[in-house]
Amino acid sequence: MLQCWLAHDERTPPAVGAVQFGELRRARPFGQCYGFDRAQPIDRYYIERFLESHAADIRGRVLEIEDDRYTRRFGTGVTRSDVLHFNADHPGATLQGDLADAPHIASNSYDCVVLTQTLQYIYDVAAAVVTVARICAPGGVVLASVPGISRTSDAQWSETWMWNFTSRGVRRLFGGVFKSDALNVRGHGNVLAATAFLHGLAVEDVDVKELDQYDEGYEICTTVRAQKN
Repeated sequence: MLQCWLAHDERTPPAVGAVQFGELRRARPFGQCYGFDRAQPIDRYYIERFLESHAADIRGRVLEIEDDRYTRRFGTGVTRSDVLHFNADHPGATLQGDLADAPHIASNSYDCVVLTQTLQYIYDVAAAVVTVARICAPGGVVLASVPGISRTSDAQWSETWMWNFTSRGVRRLFGGVFKSDALNVRGHGNVLAATAFLHGLAVEDVDVKELDQYDEGYEICTTVRAQKN
């Protein structure tokens, strides 16, 4: 028989059938765009706070995926900014290719790689992490994030969304390439954050103090700082 335990600071749960769902009793979410159509998406609260805390790493020659929004927003002392996209015609792209197979990107090139919400679209995700490590310069840093509990199918991403992650899996994934003393992996989220995120609500719909509580069982994203020795 499956057994579950309540945390010590939780009250006894209500009786079966007594839970009041209120506005959550609906089969479709409030929003269809991860919260972008309302204000700041809940996963971006964690991601942007993470990048802000590591702004000093976004310096020198920087590579970002799809666009350079976070390089421009958080970068400090950036000398060159490149943007990688699988489509060469993508606006702002300076490099075209797939991180899982990118021999044309020179090794030891970048002081920082900003890799937010990208690995879920790459089937050979382990090869992509190897590439990222290869193209980092010695002492360079990868700042990455990946989704956990999330909507995974929509008009834009249904065909290419391959994976969702746990912090445990991410630690093993990056730990196969980066040394443990140069790797920091952190999960973010809790049941309230996950519920709100799945409903397409935004940070402004909740209290951020509630978002700051962490429950490993309900991670909506994981962040990674990995440094090449």
